[in-house]
Amino acid sequence: MVVENTLILPDTDAGVHHASELLRSGQLVALPTETVYGLAGDARNDAAVAAIYEAKGRPSFNPLIVHLPSIEAAHRYVVWNEMAEALAHAFWPGPMTLVLPLKEGHGLSPLVTAGLDTVAIRLPAHDLARKVLTVSECPLAAPSANPSGKISPTTAGHVMAGLNGRIAAILDGGPCPVGVESTIIGVYDGTPRLLRPGGLSMEDAEGALGQPLAGAGAGITAPGQLVSHYAPGAKVRLNATTREGDELLLGFGEMDCDLNLSETADVTEAATNLFPALHTLDALAPHGIAVAPIPNHGLGLAINDRLNRAAAPRD
Repeated sequence: MVVENTLILPDTDAGVHHASELLRSGQLVALPTETVYGLAGDARNDAAVAAIYEAKGRPSFNPLIVHLPSIEAAHRYVVWNEMAEALAHAFWPGPMTLVLPLKEGHGLSPLVTAGLDTVAIRLPAHDLARKVLTVSECPLAAPSANPSGKISPTTAGHVMAGLNGRIAAILDGGPCPVGVESTIIGVYDGTPRLLRPGGLSMEDAEGALGQPLAGAGAGITAPGQLVSHYAPGAKVRLNATTREGDELLLGFGEMDCDLNLSETADVTEAATNLFPALHTLDALAPHGIAVAPIPNHGLGLAINDRLNRAAAPRD
């Protein structure tokens, strides 16, 4: 899909209604969530969902998350269970996605699930996203609004830099407050599984469930599981304390660096700053980006997941 000009829509009722009209007509609109900007299309519309994959250059075997306005709406599309109930009431709306079995007669495009018999669903907390879901009355498939595999967008400017001319519009809601994608938890086979760490800590999820989360297992079962993902153009080197050659150093805590994720070593602040910092450093076209060690607890687990995929060998 090619458009002459990607529109920037304001954070107003008129902007929400314009975005909703575009979505109902099968167009694509990038919109803010509390995690990152999502590239939204009507999840029931085969052409709209296919256009999401085309605009991003996303592999068709990589499933999408469906964004919904309420738990009641979720019941239309999935087979609900007690684990989903506990997690949903504790953390929705918010940065958590649940993967559940599809309900018979669900009406979603089969492209959304990439051929799986489960679907990923989420209730976003961002006011603009929730308004669009209500006004459009569309379940919205919405992966991150960036070219596949590249740094995720946390501002409308990031979206425009990657997708200008490929989508109808961007609803500008300012910077995203959480800054990393949602935590994805599988609750489809009797065992709760951490499929992707994200904006909800694993510790909080396990506390609500009263049991530990198992691993993801083999194969692609949810978005964000590709080995190489979230990558800047520059090569990324992890657990660095000094620069090598012409690298730029992305720091954490008190240290000499080019840009710091959190001078106070706060992993929540670092998560918010991660993708903007990678965008800023990559725009300088460095030989490489070295990243300081990040503690692997709380949101640090999500940060390290993104960094490991950003640093992975690329095809």
